[in-house]
Amino acid sequence: MQPITPDAHGIAVLLLTVVALYLFTRDNIALESSSFAILIILTAGFHLFPYVKDGEVVVGPVQFFAGFGNEALIAICVLMMVGKALETTGALQPLATVVGRAWSSRPVLALVATLVAGAVLSAFMNNTPIVVLLMPIIVGASLRSKFPVSEVMMPMGLATIIGGMSTTIGTSTNLLVVGISHDMGMHDFSMFEWVLPVAIVGGIGILFLWLVAPRMLPDRAPPMADTKPRIFSAQLHVKEGGFADGKTLSEVLAKADGALRIDKIQRSDSLFLAKLPSVTIQPGDRLFVKDSPENLKHYEQLLGATLYSESDLEHPVDEDTPLRAEGQQLAEVVVTRGSPLHLRSLAAARFSSSYGLLPLALHRARAPSSQVTGDLNMIRLRAGDVLLVQGSREAIAQLKDSGTMLVLDGTTDLPQTHHAKRALSIMAFVVLAAALGVMPISVSAMVGLGLMLATGCLNWREAVSALSIPVVMIIVTALALGKALLDTGMAAYIAQSFVAITSALPPPMILSAFLLLMTIMTNIVSNNAAAAIGTPIAVSIAAQLGVPPEPFILAVLFGANMSFATPYGYQTNLLVMSAGGYKFGDFLRVGIPLTVIMWIGFSIVLPLLYDI
Repeated sequence: MQPITPDAHGIAVLLLTVVALYLFTRDNIALESSSFAILIILTAGFHLFPYVKDGEVVVGPVQFFAGFGNEALIAICVLMMVGKALETTGALQPLATVVGRAWSSRPVLALVATLVAGAVLSAFMNNTPIVVLLMPIIVGASLRSKFPVSEVMMPMGLATIIGGMSTTIGTSTNLLVVGISHDMGMHDFSMFEWVLPVAIVGGIGILFLWLVAPRMLPDRAPPMADTKPRIFSAQLHVKEGGFADGKTLSEVLAKADGALRIDKIQRSDSLFLAKLPSVTIQPGDRLFVKDSPENLKHYEQLLGATLYSESDLEHPVDEDTPLRAEGQQLAEVVVTRGSPLHLRSLAAARFSSSYGLLPLALHRARAPSSQVTGDLNMIRLRAGDVLLVQGSREAIAQLKDSGTMLVLDGTTDLPQTHHAKRALSIMAFVVLAAALGVMPISVSAMVGLGLMLATGCLNWREAVSALSIPVVMIIVTALALGKALLDTGMAAYIAQSFVAITSALPPPMILSAFLLLMTIMTNIVSNNAAAAIGTPIAVSIAAQLGVPPEPFILAVLFGANMSFATPYGYQTNLLVMSAGGYKFGDFLRVGIPLTVIMWIGFSIVLPLLYDI
């Protein structure tokens, strides 16, 4: 069948879709901004130039706003908030502890256990918090066991993507595809409807990540390499009335049992005192020291000094600040290449005001001491620097959740876990209610969120912080474009063209080609955008071939999830890229073979399971 020539509206929507896909790939344009711009053009265009057929308006501009009320989008947003409760309660921390112990004893077996655990957890919650949870554990364990971090971090991140494919709630992409297919008249997919093909093909993929991928990855030096044990450069500010006030240097050292290492004594901006045993320490003097975080805090208390300046007007610390409140924690924070601190000073980045944390000391591996002296807030930071910071549990948790910098494992107190069992029980209810067909996932998730809020597992501030505006906007825009492609007949035209090009091939090979097309697209643009635009096309292709639409819908779902080959394909790829010290080519080296394995596997399994 020759494709029917599309009309002007269809061509315009196709061109707008191409523009949207291009904008979604631009790192210098915020996703929410490009999505909003496309939505404005689409709705305004259909308002000024209505799409009329047989004297009636087929699709109006207001209909493109329906994505904001789409059931799939609502389910995605609510599940983001429910998953946040598992983080805030530390519900997954016992698993993290077990994984950490395994890494210390048997790293090779621990790797496969980590891959499987990450994949299984990702089937039921967003993989980003799972990666954030596992990253510092793997970094610390790898450094202790001398197992290269670069051989571990990427396989772990890619395993969580594989696991996310297996259920309807595994990723927002899955929910989106299921929601769109339902709107198009397809039957409701059960939660575990396609778990079998994912278990078969994904199992092969995880074996590759365990046995082959680590050998393909070069031994990269991650940003935090060579930091165990970490010795920090810090400044002890002598307080009036403290032990060190009026004491000689020998008396100060004797108080610390001779363990305190003082590199310099600074009295003013330009005056440095000789380190003579008889020199008298005065209030306002700064003692430049180097030691572990625990020892630095010990000396601070022992000498009646502070690791911060009480006279610093830009970063004041007094009785009214949270530094003296209960629940304060120390954290070691690694500056990564993509962080706001890279090649900037703390003062320029307004670190204290932005994050609510007080910088205390700095560790810089393999650097001469001259490079890390002076005012800590004015030192130009670089990737690999480790900051010792102090602040509230909430502030440190927010920094950790942001993914902009890596908070190392073991540097903060464990979360309050008195709600952990309750949060796990509620999450189990959400999953089981949807899996058993008691209620749709959107309803069970909504009920679960209400229970999380009512029982204190989550508050509204934490819940709202879990929402991602870019995710919401790109889904709404992609849904609008998908509807426009469908209603103008352009989706049918693309499907007819695809079938015409591949007409000499049997349906299984057409399915394989379409799966490959979706896989390529998702590594270039957002996976949600690829899914929303690809789903109506998949249904149209199946209709043209006269075959069941389910395998083609799953081709969209699996293809849109196979974002393995580029660091920009999925947000967790960017996280592990920084943590593992990877380069762009490392993702190509591992991601392309993994993509080929998964593509061939699904190309074989889907036709067999769905008899096409």
